[in-house]
Amino acid sequence: MQKPNKHKSVAPIPPPLSKIQKGTPWRRVEKYQFETGIYRPPSEGGSASLLLRFTRNCPWNHCTFCSMYKGEKFQLRSPGELKADMDAMAALARDLRNISMDLGQGGQITRDAAMVLMDKVPELNYHNGFAMFFQWLCAGGKTVFIQDGNSIIMKTKDLMEALTYLRTLFPSIERVTTYARSRTLAQKSLEDLVAIRKSGLDRLHLGLETGDDDLLAKIKKGVTAQGHIDGGKKAMEAGFQVSEYWMPGLGGREMTMDHALNTARVLSAINPDYIRSRPFRAIPGTPMHTWINQGEMHLLSPHEQLQELKEMIMALNVTSRVCFDHAGNNWLNPSGRLLLSHGYEGYKFPDEKETLLQLIDEGLQSDHKPQSLTYL
Repeated sequence: MQKPNKHKSVAPIPPPLSKIQKGTPWRRVEKYQFETGIYRPPSEGGSASLLLRFTRNCPWNHCTFCSMYKGEKFQLRSPGELKADMDAMAALARDLRNISMDLGQGGQITRDAAMVLMDKVPELNYHNGFAMFFQWLCAGGKTVFIQDGNSIIMKTKDLMEALTYLRTLFPSIERVTTYARSRTLAQKSLEDLVAIRKSGLDRLHLGLETGDDDLLAKIKKGVTAQGHIDGGKKAMEAGFQVSEYWMPGLGGREMTMDHALNTARVLSAINPDYIRSRPFRAIPGTPMHTWINQGEMHLLSPHEQLQELKEMIMALNVTSRVCFDHAGNNWLNPSGRLLLSHGYEGYKFPDEKETLLQLIDEGLQSDHKPQSLTYL
């Protein structure tokens, strides 16, 4: 697990590169230090999003299927820490543009400018977030993902202040997203959620996992099916884009039908903007991995997972986009190719529901076995 950086003070805005003499204090790498975490959704990876850590780890951290954040204590970061991180990013962007101007490149963020800065501040070669931030700037600086597992738990005033500051420093930003727990959303007032959205948070990624109460208790999710509905619907009412994640195969053979039908029931009640499939993989070191090894739970085969998916989709009554943008959705068609699109926008319901069901039927008739993935 990546260890958090210590708080860094904010350095003054540097003068143009041409006026800087070798050895001046602004060149120290500390000026550019900011903290970035590990985890984010697939749609917020690569050059797509700036990863900005508002909190550390997960405030719940009891889920029996999950290995993320284990052994790490949840921490709220102070408004001062967050502003210092954002100031460091802004200083890095300004210095890259200053160098670009001196190189005759018109202030554009370029590889040449990055190479000059890295030559002057060699420590940037080992900076946890420099490459990510540089790629984000090159991609236009349009989207941001707020880490870690449930930053919506922050005090509303502090979260609003940080979001406003972020949008002010980087006016190119078009979308800001984060993970959130249904229970936290249900506990927040609608007025607070609306205020947070208006401060610049656009999309929430929620881990539904299942809509079955018995399975929710078994995986220690810390919320009931009704709690999922309440939190999801409140987020929708507040005007957020909502992505709900569920896990085909999570209940094993013992709970497959209840898992499929109750998940469809809960998702239909919420009717989120996006429904995203994350097929269950048993991760070594988790309680569920132990249960499987001890014979207390029996994993679905890829074919059985696909049958469970079909049952859920048939019972689903939504206007959502149903997505399979994760490597674990690796079922194959009769030609041996990927069965389902891994695009971030997925299949629009209800228009493409029958198309998706036809594809699933093709997969159920396929003799090709997907690559075995222990966990993802």
